[in-house]
Amino acid sequence: MFRNVKLVLLCAMFLTVFSLSSYSKDAGKSSSADLKSDEEYIDVSLKKEIEAAINRGLRYLRYNMDEDGSWSGHPGVTAIVLKAFVSSPNKYNESDGPFIKKPVQYLIKLQKPDGAIYDKDLPNYVTANAVCALVALENPKYSEIISKAQNYIVDAQLDEKEGYTSEDKFYGGIGYGSTERPDLSNLQTALEALKETGLSADSEAWKRAVTFLQRCQNRSESNDQQWAGNDGGFVYLPGDSKAGGTKSYGSMTYAGLKSFLYANVDKNDPRVQAAYSWIKKHYTIDENPGMGNQGLYYAYNTFAKALLAYGEPYLTDSKGVKRNWRKDLAEKLISIQNSDGYWMNENNRWWESDKNLATAYAIIALEYCLKK
Repeated sequence: MFRNVKLVLLCAMFLTVFSLSSYSKDAGKSSSADLKSDEEYIDVSLKKEIEAAINRGLRYLRYNMDEDGSWSGHPGVTAIVLKAFVSSPNKYNESDGPFIKKPVQYLIKLQKPDGAIYDKDLPNYVTANAVCALVALENPKYSEIISKAQNYIVDAQLDEKEGYTSEDKFYGGIGYGSTERPDLSNLQTALEALKETGLSADSEAWKRAVTFLQRCQNRSESNDQQWAGNDGGFVYLPGDSKAGGTKSYGSMTYAGLKSFLYANVDKNDPRVQAAYSWIKKHYTIDENPGMGNQGLYYAYNTFAKALLAYGEPYLTDSKGVKRNWRKDLAEKLISIQNSDGYWMNENNRWWESDKNLATAYAIIALEYCLKK
C-alpha cells in the first residue's frame, strides 16, 4: 500500500517537473518570439535612443510654451505640438499638468459655431491639426467638439455645393481656407483628420478626394490633365509644383501615397504602386527629394506616416539596397537634434526655422518610427 502511494507520488512529481520544464521551454520560445517581433524593425538600443530624443524634444517644448498655452502664438503650431505630446510613448494627457491642459483649452476656445477651430487665418489647416490632437487624447468629453470639426472639414471640400463638378480640376480638394485654391498639402492633413475621427469609409468625401489626388499625380493613365507626366510622383496642386513647373517632389509624393491609402484605395492599385515606386527610386533621408532642405521636417513627418500606412518595413532603393526606413529616419533625426532638445531648419520656408514647429514635426516622425 505504502509502496503504491510512494509510486503515485513519484509519478506526480515527475509529471510536475516535466510540465514545468515544458512550460519553461515554451515560455522561453514565446519570449524569444516576442523579442524578435519587438526588434524586427527597431532594436532595443535604438528604441531607447528614440524615446530619449523624444523626451528631450518634449522637455524643450514644455518650457517654451507661451503663457496662454500656445506655441509660437499660433493655433496651427500649437495643435501640432500638442499632438507630439499626446502621441508620445508616455501618452501625456490633461492629468499631467498645465503643459497639456492649457493648450487644449486654448484650442477648444477657438472653435466657431460652424465647427472650425482657428483664430485669424488658415481655418482648414488649423482645424485639421487641432482635431488630430484632440482625438489622440481619447477623452470622450471632446466628442462633440470633434464631431463638429469633422463636419466642418467635410464641408470645406470643394464639390457641387460650391458649384464645382467632377470635371473641374480642383474638385475634391481642400485648401488653407484663407485662400480659394486647394492643394495636396492641406488635403492630406484634412484626410488624416477625417481618418482619425472615424469618418465612414462609405463617405463620398473619400471618393471626391481621390479625384483631386489623381490630378496631382504625374501619371497620365489616371490623371486627365494635359500636363501630367508618368513618373508616379506628386505635385502641390494640379499643374503646379513647388519644385518648379510640374515636377514631382518628395513631400508631396509622400502626401499623395498616404492620402490614397487613407482614402481606402487598395495598396496594390496602380496609382499607389506608381507613387511607391517613385519613393523607392528617390529614397533619401538627407533631404526633401526635389526640394533640398525646403520643408525638410514636414517631409520627414509625412514620409513616416506614408510608409507606415503602406505597411512595409523595408524597401529597396534605386541602388538595390534594402532599406529599413524606420532605422534610417530615426538615426538621422537623432543625429541632427540640438543638445538643448530642439530641431530647426536653417531654411525658413514654411515656418521651419521655428524651433517649436520643426521640433514637433521631428518628434511625431520619431513616434511613427516606433509604430507597427
